Amino acid sequence: MRIVSLACSNTEIVAALGLADQLVGVDDHSDHPAEVLASLPRVGPDLEIDMDRVASLEPDLVLASLTVPGHETVVETLEASGLPHLVLAPTSLEEVYDDIELVAERLGVAERGRDIVAGMRRELAPSTPVALPEEGTPARPSLLVQWWPKPVIAPGRQSWVQAVIEAAGGRNPLEEVDRPSRPLDDEEVAALAPDAVIISWCGVAPEKYRPDVVYRNPAFADIPAIREGQVHCVPEAYLGRPGPRLVEGVRALRAIVKGLLEK
Repeated sequence: MRIVSLACSNTEIVAALGLADQLVGVDDHSDHPAEVLASLPRVGPDLEIDMDRVASLEPDLVLASLTVPGHETVVETLEASGLPHLVLAPTSLEEVYDDIELVAERLGVAERGRDIVAGMRRELAPSTPVALPEEGTPARPSLLVQWWPKPVIAPGRQSWVQAVIEAAGGRNPLEEVDRPSRPLDDEEVAALAPDAVIISWCGVAPEKYRPDVVYRNPAFADIPAIREGQVHCVPEAYLGRPGPRLVEGVRALRAIVKGLLEK
């Protein structure tokens, strides 16, 4: 089968299923596994997918996604093209699992998909709150994930990150917000008083993450995360992509939670 992927998460699902050799084209941002993708044709970034280029690759299946803001336009163009396609649009972790199994079934490797999901379920099983070492220490530290710094954009309850934070033993300070994400002004961030801030900026290379942007904001001076030096960097690839590498995200967050509870 000839597969074109229009999103990083889709590319990583195909690779995890052991079918990377069937990829004939990927979006400009797909970067894992690097050695597999190095020689593949690129069909454009995010909202600028070249559908003529996609069609020229003669795909048997185009994997699209609605998890990137604005991809609705890409999907509309794809549907108009008449190319065979599958559009993924997960919000919850359970929907991520469902989509992995759906892709696996569509590609004829249903059992592999079930195996991947079973492994993810084991790794992402909800963590039991750690016993309080002393009175006043939170059993589930509050972890504010930042998708973007100015304004701060953070995930709400309709995000797979909600379950990832819980699996790590933490608490999402926006767990009552019934949206995938929302922007926050500085005063709102300060009022949330997170125990840790997790920089996971979308579209920014991890080596270019800047904790100093968070630390130097005077509005954040009294936030526990700032007072205690708990601003951490976790690649967006581990938290923002609804696919198998969410396992790496929960491992990173568990290490942060462990450090918070041991202080």
